[in-house]
Amino acid sequence: MGSKPPGLQFLSILLIFWQSAGEESSYIIDSIGLTIQPKNAVERGTPVLIGCHVSVSHSNIPDLENQFQILKDEVPIYSFNTTNSTVLYELNPARAADSGSYECRVTVKDKSKASFSERLDVTGLQTPSLFLNNSKPFENEEFEASCSAPGEKGLFIFRFYLKFRTGEPQTIKQLQTNGNSTKTLIKLRHIGDCYLSCDYEISLLSGNKRSNSSNETHVTVKVLNITPVVIVYPSDSVFEGDVVEVICRVVDGPDVEVFLTKDKRILKKVPGKALSHMFTAQERDSGEYVCKAEWGNVQKENYKTIKVKELFSKPKLILEPVDLFEGDRFKLTCKVTIYVPQKIDNNILTYSFYRDNTKIITSNSYISMAHPNMNGNYTCKANASSLGNSFIKESQALVVKAKVPVSKPVLSIVGGTLLLGKPFQLLCQSNSGTLPISYTLYGPAKLNESKVVSKPGDMAIFNCPAIFKSLDLSKFLCHARNHKNKVPMIGSGQLMLKSTNIIEPVSNPELKVDSSEVSEGHSVILNCSVQRGTSPISFTWFHTEKGGPLASLSTNKTEGSFRINNVNGEHGGRYYCMSTNPAKDNKKSNIVMIGVKMAGWKKGLIALFCILIILPLVLVISFKVRLIQCRRRSTGRLSVKSASTKVERLSLTLAEVNEAANVTPGMMGKSIWSEHMSGSESDDHVSTVTQENPEPQYTEVQTKDADPSRAPVKQGTDTVYSEVRNSQQGVPDINDGVSLEYAQLNHDNDPSSDNCNHGDPSTNADEKTDVNTCVSDATAEQEEGKCDAAPEC
Repeated sequence: MGSKPPGLQFLSILLIFWQSAGEESSYIIDSIGLTIQPKNAVERGTPVLIGCHVSVSHSNIPDLENQFQILKDEVPIYSFNTTNSTVLYELNPARAADSGSYECRVTVKDKSKASFSERLDVTGLQTPSLFLNNSKPFENEEFEASCSAPGEKGLFIFRFYLKFRTGEPQTIKQLQTNGNSTKTLIKLRHIGDCYLSCDYEISLLSGNKRSNSSNETHVTVKVLNITPVVIVYPSDSVFEGDVVEVICRVVDGPDVEVFLTKDKRILKKVPGKALSHMFTAQERDSGEYVCKAEWGNVQKENYKTIKVKELFSKPKLILEPVDLFEGDRFKLTCKVTIYVPQKIDNNILTYSFYRDNTKIITSNSYISMAHPNMNGNYTCKANASSLGNSFIKESQALVVKAKVPVSKPVLSIVGGTLLLGKPFQLLCQSNSGTLPISYTLYGPAKLNESKVVSKPGDMAIFNCPAIFKSLDLSKFLCHARNHKNKVPMIGSGQLMLKSTNIIEPVSNPELKVDSSEVSEGHSVILNCSVQRGTSPISFTWFHTEKGGPLASLSTNKTEGSFRINNVNGEHGGRYYCMSTNPAKDNKKSNIVMIGVKMAGWKKGLIALFCILIILPLVLVISFKVRLIQCRRRSTGRLSVKSASTKVERLSLTLAEVNEAANVTPGMMGKSIWSEHMSGSESDDHVSTVTQENPEPQYTEVQTKDADPSRAPVKQGTDTVYSEVRNSQQGVPDINDGVSLEYAQLNHDNDPSSDNCNHGDPSTNADEKTDVNTCVSDATAEQEEGKCDAAPEC
């Protein structure tokens, strides 16, 4: 019962394997530890174990590999891959070079972790050993010395010391090497006993450590007796032509090589202990002779000075004249001085002249004409014989180069351009002539200035004051001279008038406008002109209230124009112009004022606008006036005006009005209104007005019922406007006074009531009644007896 079928067991195993494979493997480095055994500070030679242990947690990772790396002072010194969790690194024996800071780094797959660092100090260094291959060398003989510390490692600095019986050791050699031993060559020049020793230092990151000194080795330096002896026969002071022998010999010591030198040139060399050198003395043989004996790398030397006295001097070449110019005659003379007349006869001396090592004549002098073809290096040779020996001496070379006379100077403006009114520079230059050349410039305003040109490339440039006319250039003169005894060459400034670009600065410009008052929409032209100035001339126009230029113009004329089209209010203001030319001297003009007037169409538009505003007001006022008139007509007032001189109008008294009312019984409810505007009233008039304020007067009149016996009248209410004037007979006149009375009467309809009725001329002259259904609008019309028909309201 407990056993499962084989197929089921196989499926279970596959399921477990599939589950294990499906799980993600994981790991983590828990910790890393570093140990130093037996301890962190040990003596040299002690075995030291450096252990590194790692702890890793993981899941389903068999045989997980750890990569160990041990570092010293952050430099890897040991690496090892293993599945173990611990590795050991052995220092056996430990040396001072092993001192430092150690740490361990472990890498597991893609994760890495380092331990804390531990310090190892190894104290003590091995005492070095010194070995010499020759402890009894000769003076200055080289021998080999070696110093070693086989038990140490690292970067070494070896030092060798020399010590005498008394005194402190002195460093004689210092070498640096990566090995624990070194060899070097030493030579000692002090005769006698001495002691050699050595020590070393090891370079560590924490600092250098120095060892103890090696054993002192006794050295005996022996004398090497190979110093040569120099002998000169017949003497170290001889005459030219004498035979001289120099003997150089080594008295004692081993076999050597002997050298005879003069002026660092080997005259002779022989192996052995002696040499002999013979020669016929010449003046050039004078000097110091050195005899050297060499054994190995040891040398000993001795000196001897030989003086060879001359029988006659070296020839001297003399040129006359010294200051030689082309075309001048010159003479070369060869001279010698005889020191030993008994050996040299002046009559047997012969002379030869050479130019550029080519013989040209045999004589003691040479005369010719200076010319470029005659220039060259001249020498002369003197040949003499004494005691069967021939002596030839050559003079020092004399360079003969005839000077070139200065050519006619040429005056020119520096830069080629002259600005009138400005200081300028003049160049005076000759195309040919041997330096030094003296230039003197003469010019207007008593100009007198000199310059000397001594070196190639230098130029005679003169600073000149300003001139204001181009013709002043012809007044300049330049004198050039390189020979004090010759007439100077003279150059004139006349040619500068053609070769110089003369620029005259512009004068002050003048700005003009065609009109100082311009209407809007029109154009204005600003004309800027100068009186003089070299073209092209640039004109620029400006507005004082605007930052930049308005326009610019470059022209070959002396004037320029700027046109402003379609002028508006912004164009008004102050204008000026500036002019310039290649002289770069800007000049400013006068300032002009331009006023801008309003355009005509704008004025008309403004007038039309004002009319359109005023016309409605006039119409409104007229309408109100008419409305008032209509209202007055509707009140049925009666206007009565007094006239003193005019009899054409009808005057009504109050009694007559009442009588009329009585005569017309049909007029019921009539009323007469009277308004007195003056302070005084008259008994004879219904109302009067004073001269000072002629105002109409109104009164109300009650009329009686119409008399039935009279003719019937039309019933109704009509407004009757009447003027009542006083006659001259009944009532006294009032000067310039007007009395107006308005009455409203009830009467029958009358066909003529709506018309203007004037008084009948047949009416009584004393009293005329003018009944009008209208109101006079003007006082003049009332006085003239005119009356218009009443408007319909």
